[in-house]
Amino acid sequence: MDYEKIGLMAGIEIHQQLDTAEKLFCHCPTTLRDVDERCGEFKRYLRATESEMGEIDRAAEEEMKKQDRIYTYYAYDTTCLVENDEEPPAPMNPEALGLSLTLAKMMGMTPVQQVHVMRKLVIDGSNTSGFQRTALVALNGILPAGARIESICLEEEAAQRVEGDTFSLDRLGIPLAEITTGPDMRTPGQVKEVAAYIGMLLRSTGRVKRGLGTIRQDVNISIRDGARVEIKGVQDLSLIDEVVRREALRQQNLVEIAGELKKRGASVGEEVVDVTDLFKDTGSSILKRAKCILAIKLCGFGGLVGKEIQPGRRLGSEMSDYAKKCGVGGLFHTDELPAYGVTAEEVKILKDRLAAGASDCVILVADTKKKSECAIGQIKKRAAMAFDGVPEETRKMLEEGSSAYMRPLPGAARMYPETDVLPVDISGEYWDSLELPELITNKEKRFAGEFGLDESLARQMAYSSKAGLFEEAVSKGVKPNLAARTIYSTIRELRRDGVSTGRIRDEEIIELLLAVERGSAAKEAIPDILRAVSTGDSVSAAMEKIAPSVSEEELSAVIAGIIEDRIDFVKEQGMRSLGPLMGVVMKEMRGRVDGKVISEVLKKELQKVL
Repeated sequence: MDYEKIGLMAGIEIHQQLDTAEKLFCHCPTTLRDVDERCGEFKRYLRATESEMGEIDRAAEEEMKKQDRIYTYYAYDTTCLVENDEEPPAPMNPEALGLSLTLAKMMGMTPVQQVHVMRKLVIDGSNTSGFQRTALVALNGILPAGARIESICLEEEAAQRVEGDTFSLDRLGIPLAEITTGPDMRTPGQVKEVAAYIGMLLRSTGRVKRGLGTIRQDVNISIRDGARVEIKGVQDLSLIDEVVRREALRQQNLVEIAGELKKRGASVGEEVVDVTDLFKDTGSSILKRAKCILAIKLCGFGGLVGKEIQPGRRLGSEMSDYAKKCGVGGLFHTDELPAYGVTAEEVKILKDRLAAGASDCVILVADTKKKSECAIGQIKKRAAMAFDGVPEETRKMLEEGSSAYMRPLPGAARMYPETDVLPVDISGEYWDSLELPELITNKEKRFAGEFGLDESLARQMAYSSKAGLFEEAVSKGVKPNLAARTIYSTIRELRRDGVSTGRIRDEEIIELLLAVERGSAAKEAIPDILRAVSTGDSVSAAMEKIAPSVSEEELSAVIAGIIEDRIDFVKEQGMRSLGPLMGVVMKEMRGRVDGKVISEVLKKELQKVL
């Protein structure tokens, strides 16, 4: 795809959870909980509110099409009345504000003189209050990758959806940095490059949360003849370029469909026909149990509703997304029928009822009368949009990088002042006092040069959340390679084997590594000792259980016995027997003695008999 030719423009919004002790507007810890640990639950109705100008935001208005806006929330002993929306918020968390300003300084931004909190209308259930608190912190930054940073905001994280309309309050209120770039990227690769660079800056602070769901990218994409579309919830950086590619393809195809519809002189029929009686004996279980089936004719849309616009998605899928806002399961259209239990004869009767020709497409929705009428209205709305090409939308990412409609892009009516939180002044002295952390890219080079780690291990260690532990271990006398391979590789392998490595304290890892350096434990025993520590043993108890110390005299005696048992082999092979015998001794010692020590003693014992 020639991205320059189609005029691709893209920008990203990165949302990163900050690793602070407390939440943004209360003193609760930022600890995630298991839903089985909840201590209560309650329900809330959410409704859209008017802005100061008396307007309702178009995105909120779309959300209101859902009939029953009642949500269930799980509460914990680590959440409070602020999350419940039963108590005013506390003043803004100074730790979170300082960290967001540090990020702004790292990107060469200009801080605002006074931070004001706003309310962002959100009635999808993710906030008990019906709005999200957000505050502009700084403006106008630049990255080496060539993208402008338009703004950085500090806002509260949303509640975590458990399933359906049930949410968990443990995540609600965790401080979240929102970094917004300009629409400066012109290829999918550039989007990925910029996102990776911002991710590196965030990790360089050492004070952001790690793991799936702690960072999310929203991508804004348009092409020359298309429109700005925001795709939300891209959690996997490796997919971000594919998301851009697929959205550019979708917009191209929608532009082509618009041209074809105009060329055909197509139109959206006004008449909605009740065809429930036609399907009273149908083989389609969905249609048969529906209380009401409504149909509409799209003149000149034949073959286009079923046209693929991105992998796994068709124009009909776009219409179905809009219809689902009314609570229906989806729609049927004659570009894909007969199928799903609907026969060719039923399709013919349906088309005859609506006087549909070969170039037309008939859409069906089936549910209650109220939901069906709402859905048909949404389908007519989306079909009319097809003549303009690409509608401005907020979309959600699907697996593998395609996307589905969520709601219209929000407008200015979405934001209004927060009256319960006082503004915070940002003084020049405070801004100047903020210290910038070492960038991970610089740390990677330092680990390779100063500590002699190979390039791959230096990169892995620099990007690890345990980089600080690595440097502490080295400063206390642990060899860099031993420290890095234990802290990064060994712990990772144990975690993959199901070991609860989170129970192993940093000081216990350093204690074990220092024991290895002293010769009190063999490095080969490190994995087994750490396994024992993860179950509650102390390091010394684990060492005694797994690999009790062996004196050189005891080792010499064991090796001498092994050589005596294989004396003919030793006489025949000479010093070449060192390798095979090394394996035998290592197995016998089971990690109780370092391999280097075993090799030295084995050589001495072999020289005695040769």
